Amino acid sequence: MSTYERETYVRAPFEDVWRFHSALDGLEALTPEFMNLRIEASRGPDGEPDPDVLEAGAEADLSMRPCGVGPRQGWTTEIIQRNREGGAGLFRDEMIGGPFRRWVHTHSFYADGGGTHVRDRVEYELPFGDLGRLAGPFAVVGFEPMFRYRHRETKRRLE
Repeated sequence: MSTYERETYVRAPFEDVWRFHSALDGLEALTPEFMNLRIEASRGPDGEPDPDVLEAGAEADLSMRPCGVGPRQGWTTEIIQRNREGGAGLFRDEMIGGPFRRWVHTHSFYADGGGTHVRDRVEYELPFGDLGRLAGPFAVVGFEPMFRYRHRETKRRLE
C-alpha cells in the first residue's frame, strides 16, 4: 500500500481547528473547486441524517467530477475512528465505496504554542491490480495539489 503525508502549522487554537475539521462543512470548504465535490447524503452512527459532527460510525456519500471531465464519481466514506485527548486529536475515515481499491485517511491535530499542527496521512491502493501497485507512488502528482490547497485554505480560514 502507498502512503501520502502532508503537515502544516496553523496559527489558530486547537479547538477552532478541531471543530472546523469535524463537520462536512469543513470538507466542502477544503476541497478545491476543480474537484466539483457534492455531498449527496450523510448519516450519523445511529442513522440520523446530516449530523453536525462526524463521529465514529458516521458515513457520507459524496460525488466528484474532477475538472468537469467524465461522469461523476461516487465515493462513500465512513469515520472509523475518532479520538481526542487534551490538545491532541485524530479522526480516520475509510472509503467503503469509490474509485480506489483502498483509501484510509488519518487527520491528526496537535496543539503547540497557541497554534495547531495539522497532519494528513493517506494510505491508498489504486485499482487495476499490479498496474495500480506500480503506479501507486506516482499518484502523489494528483494528491499534492489537492492537499496543498487543503492546508493553505485551513490556514487562510482559521489564522
